Amino acid sequence: MDQEHIAGAAGDGRGAGRRRFLAIATGAATVAGLGAVSGCAGGDADAEMQGGDRPGGSAAPSGDASASRPQGFDVKAENARPGNADWPVSKAGPARAIEGFADKVSVLPGESFGLYVSTTAPRFTVSAYRMGWYGGARARLVWRSEALPGARQPEHTVDAGTRMVRTRWARTTTVETKDWPEGCYLLRLDAQGGEGQRFVPVTVRSAATAGRTVVVNAVATWQAYNRWGGYGSYDGPSGGYASRSLSVTFDRPYEYDDGAGLFLVYEAPLIALAERLGIPLAYATTTDAAREKRLLEGAAAVLSLGHDEYWSPEQRAHLTAARDAGTNLAILGANCCFRRIRLEASELGPDRTVVCYKSSYDQDPAFKRGHPATVDFRSAPGADPESSLLGVIYDGYPVDAPYVVTNPGHWLFEGTGVKAGDRFEHLVGVEYDKVNTGFPTPRPIEILAHSPVVCDGRPSHQDTAYYTTAGGAGVFATGTMRWVEALDATGDGRDGRNHGLDARSGALTTRVTENLLRVFAAGPAGRTHPAQDNVKAVYGDS
Repeated sequence: MDQEHIAGAAGDGRGAGRRRFLAIATGAATVAGLGAVSGCAGGDADAEMQGGDRPGGSAAPSGDASASRPQGFDVKAENARPGNADWPVSKAGPARAIEGFADKVSVLPGESFGLYVSTTAPRFTVSAYRMGWYGGARARLVWRSEALPGARQPEHTVDAGTRMVRTRWARTTTVETKDWPEGCYLLRLDAQGGEGQRFVPVTVRSAATAGRTVVVNAVATWQAYNRWGGYGSYDGPSGGYASRSLSVTFDRPYEYDDGAGLFLVYEAPLIALAERLGIPLAYATTTDAAREKRLLEGAAAVLSLGHDEYWSPEQRAHLTAARDAGTNLAILGANCCFRRIRLEASELGPDRTVVCYKSSYDQDPAFKRGHPATVDFRSAPGADPESSLLGVIYDGYPVDAPYVVTNPGHWLFEGTGVKAGDRFEHLVGVEYDKVNTGFPTPRPIEILAHSPVVCDGRPSHQDTAYYTTAGGAGVFATGTMRWVEALDATGDGRDGRNHGLDARSGALTTRVTENLLRVFAAGPAGRTHPAQDNVKAVYGDS
């Protein structure tokens, strides 16, 4: 398929369909049944927009590895502590019973942050759960507040120009993180009398990442899909693309998953697995990766989790530099590094506004002043397709297709028992990537799975791929958004949970991910596991 066709297929016209995409992807009942979805058919992107309906381990390598030997936080010791299985929201209550947000996306251990809460209850408590493995409990209660006075905060407003939702709430309390270990946290707000519960996510980030595998929370993407207040980066109250927000802010609660955003579906299962393995881990967010040029220096690996679509140029430059220096990179979803954004300050602090004008980039005042256009990375002006970093490129949605193994002898499939042609139902979806050498594609690159899909009537393929660089880095991309979700798949899939993914898919993705994490944690994977290019064997003419 030519580049113009793909560009049209992945264009901006995804309005209400993009909301339905989130329902398809996560099973969120609140956004189900919102009309037709497109996105795989080619054609003129602007015309589509008018429709508004498109939504086994190895030894550590020799050389400089000892210089980046991990120190500090002990994941094994932390997960040996007793967990608290009562962390989930069990009584969400009415829509506005209680909700809140933090004024910092991440903090260093010991730093404080402000918490902004609105509730109809007279009092409430805050419980901070560190998310991990903990013997299967998946969380540990690290801190709980005393009962705090509750109040209903003022109604939000909407900026006329950008349609950005603003809250301008008063700070409710300040939370100290003394003795909180590094990691990913969900704060649970509990309204007095059981009126309601909601989450507020916060990351206690790592000051250094040398020798460690870095878990990166995709907070910019969480915020783009957040429709709290009626507006997100895809549409507004009318459901149309033209009413979308051109900027969105972290100064508001998350609407989805009881305030957890996209964390529970696309990130928590992977974090649980990584912490169960006990490999040295570090923690950051996409805003940290963008802000701190040296954050990833010496990191063994960086993990992009299940849905990591919105990147700033700074984040991309810093991850590319890390790869070029020998840091491994794992893309555990699809549609990664697709939207180019700009981070701006809000009234509460720096990097709290995600700007993405998409096809309206020429209306952006900052673009007129010389800033990069906030369009898709592959689009003009300044086209820079994501495949140059990822190896794969986004090809479309929605699909629901079997995952088909192509290269069963690859080291990533060690211990799985798979054979060529083995199929894993529903594992390809709802968005997918492929190797397409019509775009910049690092070589050598190996295709591990080559799964036929039909997306909106257009035949194509999904690819899982692995490439290595001259600097020694290994880069792995699953090519499907359901990979992290599948880590939790059990049973025969007939109950419809996890999109029908079954225990076979759960076992496959778990073992492959274990193999990946162990090898990537040991240092530059390209030195010990160099890629063997097979694109011509798979595609025939590349």
